[in-house]
Amino acid sequence: MNPFNRLLLRAKRSDSAFARFLKRALVCFYYPALPRLPRFLMPGLRLLYNLHFLTIRVFRWILTVCYRNPLFQSKCAGFGRGVFIGGLPFVTGPVEIFIGNGVRLGEKVSFMSGWILDERPRLILKDRAEVGLNTIITVNREVIVEEHARVSFDCRISDSDGHAREADRRAAGEPPDAGDIRPVRIGRYAWIGNGCHIMKGVTIGEGAIVGANSVVISNIPPYSLAMGNPAEVILRNFGLPASAREKRPAPETAPS
Repeated sequence: MNPFNRLLLRAKRSDSAFARFLKRALVCFYYPALPRLPRFLMPGLRLLYNLHFLTIRVFRWILTVCYRNPLFQSKCAGFGRGVFIGGLPFVTGPVEIFIGNGVRLGEKVSFMSGWILDERPRLILKDRAEVGLNTIITVNREVIVEEHARVSFDCRISDSDGHAREADRRAAGEPPDAGDIRPVRIGRYAWIGNGCHIMKGVTIGEGAIVGANSVVISNIPPYSLAMGNPAEVILRNFGLPASAREKRPAPETAPS
């Protein structure tokens, strides 16, 4: 232990008046607390508070319109109207990206791919699809997110494992076989909860809901509720459109 750390430890364990004063001073420094302010100052401070966040929003708007959006468009094979991006998505590899109208992308979204197959991998986000904060989509063949489907934050979607299945080939860093790269499709109106992992070859049916932190390794039927690791269907006929409310059956518990 160096002399400085030894001195800090001695002061921390000491109960002298100077040590107590020093501890209080450090607490006030690391955890500052202001006294109550006079009420007549509140209207001006409230205006300053709102101005602070308005300035941030204006700066972000300029940054998105003049910088992020044009750069991201240059990486896309197709780009629709009214697309919103919360931050500049990270794109790597040969993936072809097709963005529909009204698509919304959160901050820290990543689209990753590699040269494994002869064909270029494709990522298709159809009209008004949404991909949330800190989501990673790995595509080596095809991933499709259909109309009005919503993928929440911290999700992982991948159409392959990213490595060979056999242990020796995996240790050698070899890519997966073509048969182990299977497309992923998320149906329209589907909702993928935060922290979910959607694995290769999975189709999420129209209007299906996947609970938070689920790992989906098999298909989820339309208008059902699934959750767990691995995800299992809990309810069927769940979340049907309001237009079918009068004639829809009650939700059914999935057979165990």
